[in-house]
Amino acid sequence: MTKKIPALFVGHGNPMNALDEQNPFNQKFAEITQTFDKPKAILCISAHWYSEGLFIMGNPNPPMIYDFYGFPKALSEVQYPAKGSPELVTQVQELLADTDLKVDPERGFDHGAWAVLKFLYPKADIPVVQLSLDATKPAQWHADLA
Repeated sequence: MTKKIPALFVGHGNPMNALDEQNPFNQKFAEITQTFDKPKAILCISAHWYSEGLFIMGNPNPPMIYDFYGFPKALSEVQYPAKGSPELVTQVQELLADTDLKVDPERGFDHGAWAVLKFLYPKADIPVVQLSLDATKPAQWHADLA
């Protein structure tokens, strides 16, 4: 039997936290990943990707998205060079075959993803795929989807 890895529900707080390795939030992010096996891939749902319809990131080399303004330049220089995962995209498409899931081949990592992932898995050595929230659906639809 395969040991399941837990779903994590985490938030980045102030975007400036992404620049502070000593921040207690970030230290706890690093600690929590030591309590379970390293995943083969990560499916990330960020509240910063709110779309008309349900989308999944299909970019094998996701760029960084700096979806904010008014912060120091250093925040717009953060890199999280994880790869995407065509295999995970296919698996999610199969699992959500009853939905109208569309692939976005250009999408990259928004700060809702990279601001947390860079402390959960700082080596960026686990493929990551983002799934959007569908603005046309109610919260219960999303809970049922999960």
